[in-house]
Amino acid sequence: MRIVVVNNFFPPRVGGSAHMSASLAAEYAAAGNEVLAITAAYGDAPAEEERDGYRVVRLPAVKMPQLGLSIDFDMTFASMRPGNWRRLWKLLNEFKPDAVHLHGQFFDLSWMVGIYARRHKLPVLLTIHTLLISENKMYGRVFRALDAMLVNPVLKYLRPRFIILDKQGVDYCVDRYGTSDDNSEYFPIAVDTGHFAKPVTKDVRAELGIGDAPLIVSLGHVIPLRDRLPLIEALPTILERHPGLRVVVVGRVYHDAFQQRAKELGVSDALIVTGAVPKADVPAYFAAADIVTHDLNGGCGTASLEAMLSGTATIASVTEDNYPGIELHNGENILLVRPNDSEAVATTVLSLLDDPKERARIAEREAAMVRDNFGLDVVAEEHLRVLTKLVADN
Repeated sequence: MRIVVVNNFFPPRVGGSAHMSASLAAEYAAAGNEVLAITAAYGDAPAEEERDGYRVVRLPAVKMPQLGLSIDFDMTFASMRPGNWRRLWKLLNEFKPDAVHLHGQFFDLSWMVGIYARRHKLPVLLTIHTLLISENKMYGRVFRALDAMLVNPVLKYLRPRFIILDKQGVDYCVDRYGTSDDNSEYFPIAVDTGHFAKPVTKDVRAELGIGDAPLIVSLGHVIPLRDRLPLIEALPTILERHPGLRVVVVGRVYHDAFQQRAKELGVSDALIVTGAVPKADVPAYFAAADIVTHDLNGGCGTASLEAMLSGTATIASVTEDNYPGIELHNGENILLVRPNDSEAVATTVLSLLDDPKERARIAEREAAMVRDNFGLDVVAEEHLRVLTKLVADN
């Protein structure tokens, strides 16, 4: 097959959907398919390159202005650059795809390639990565309106087959986009197991001057949906018993409420904020940690699953039925707390720090659970099965 993979976010940009789309593209190519990845220009990344057996084309893009709002995010739009529609059509006509795999329901490249696919009667997979929701009531109303007036009408025209990653995504897509079993597949996030099988070459503790102190690593961009506030609220209780503990927050800070709250609670000295780090360094941060947690507002994303895979005890905040078809058992193969529950975070962290043997046992079972259910090879095979059937039935 000739498969087009599309995501506005793509390496060297870091982030869960960027890594997942690139990893799946590599797996598609390794399985003998011809793959073209289309993304938006980013930093100094080349306009075109060959990587991992497939071709990447980055179209010129306009960066979204930063307005000083808590929902600001580093997004770029290719549709706003003159000539991109013509470039894209020419690129796709030359490639002659059999199917397309879109990542992100509200990205303009997904819409642009989706329109091409609809007009050329090509099968389309669409993975839903980010949900347009917010605990802030004003933002929540704005997001719901955007879904109703803009995103949903586009999706009704594109008529993709949806790839939905978890229970929250299922409920969201049923409510916002009217999805059902008839037009959806339920595959979990894909985790690149090979990336975490490599030896760790970076000593994070030495570099940050942490030494042997208890260490919590919280990895992932700080946005309103992952604001770190439950962890900060838990810190006074944790530090009372473990005053030398440090929390390393890794990722770009788009929402700094956690830093302001840390000042109010007098726990700022326990925080180290690194900013974004290269993907190659992520395993070293997990290896240095006693505990990893950042999905505390309701979720269990790529970074949390990667942390589990690395063999570090990891706390998340989903229900045991979060992944259709995958059995999660709190305290056995995963560590779960209720969303936004700082008391539960403090209790769980303290129990893990006080019992290293139990911490290691749970970490081992988390790693096995992720390998068996979220491994890139397993998830990619399911995607290819669906793509093959869609092309055959087209």
